[in-house]
Amino acid sequence: MNSCEVLVVGAGPVGTTCASRLASMGIRVTIIEAETDYTHDLRATTIHASTLEMLDEIDAADPLIAIGLKAPVYQMRDRRSGEFFAFDLTELDNFTKFPFRLQCEQFNMARLLTSRLAAHPNVDLRFGCRFVSMQENGEGTVATIEENGERREIAARFIIGADGARSAVRRQIGTQFDGFTYEEKFVSMSTDFPIHEVITDLAYVNYISDPEEWLVLLKVPSVWRVLVPADGALSDEELISDANKDALFGRIVGDRHVETTHRTIYKVHQRVAQQFVHGRAIIVGDAAHLNNPLGGFGMNSGIHDGWNLADKLWQVLRKGAGKEALDLFERQRQAVTRSFIQAQTIENMQNMGMAEGEVLRAKQEKMRRIHADPVARREHLLRQSMFASLQEERAIV
Repeated sequence: MNSCEVLVVGAGPVGTTCASRLASMGIRVTIIEAETDYTHDLRATTIHASTLEMLDEIDAADPLIAIGLKAPVYQMRDRRSGEFFAFDLTELDNFTKFPFRLQCEQFNMARLLTSRLAAHPNVDLRFGCRFVSMQENGEGTVATIEENGERREIAARFIIGADGARSAVRRQIGTQFDGFTYEEKFVSMSTDFPIHEVITDLAYVNYISDPEEWLVLLKVPSVWRVLVPADGALSDEELISDANKDALFGRIVGDRHVETTHRTIYKVHQRVAQQFVHGRAIIVGDAAHLNNPLGGFGMNSGIHDGWNLADKLWQVLRKGAGKEALDLFERQRQAVTRSFIQAQTIENMQNMGMAEGEVLRAKQEKMRRIHADPVARREHLLRQSMFASLQEERAIV
């Protein structure tokens, strides 16, 4: 039977970041991934400054910055009036080494970190290896995995489930995954059409509110990505059809021919597991909580989970801390997830969508006040770059 100190299930950005930090602390890690290669998911593109500071500690920030786009400015735009507010993260240059959002597809992070983990002496990285089940014993756990059609066992002191929304580890520990699913579907399309040459005052990151059809326009190195809500009653085939693509881009850039490199549909959830820690099994990232994509908090908050957890496991494995270390992780990340990540993403969704008359005018006036007030604007920047959530986390003891 193979053994390690920590078994990480899932080699996406959350699992690989957590595994990288643990390995850098001298902890022996096995990381398994059911797919045969690193994840190619295109959803997450934003890496916030707070996350870049974490990645910098494992020498991963600079390589990602070299291939990504720095976005110091993001815009909140009103589609009907054309009014917009530009929020400039360089106002935080006395607070962070990275006063910008980095626009970089998440598969670049997964590729970078898995290549490093494969060569790390403290790490056993296995692709095409599926988590099946686990059992606890007095000093640790025994996980059953399936690899090359055969079932094997791995002994570990702790198991981390970073295996996404359909987490097998979460199912194993049996915790409820409370919350709701938005009625509408979300459509994402990518194009190398130069949208910025048609809408010439765009930033790299643009949140465009509209009661009929809000949208997000994000630039990554190779393409523009467009995210819009869609009628949940329409079929997936209709939503990714050429006809719908042409209609969508027609509303953005007018009567111009636009080719796409990627089209996908997905449902969006706001859910939080009742427990992140169950004995010696801990869930992080999408396995523990899901939220809508507005603000780019999903992947980033998952990385923050894993970063916090690595600290706590180091205290247990190297400093002899007891159950209280993981209890603190549970309190900190549950509180931040519920009071900040979930609340902020729901508010972001409300700010983008259905509003008319006095409600719309009140929302617009609130944004004007925030933008015009240096103190309120800085607080807004700290929230949206997720430093505020980390401050909240550290205040919980």
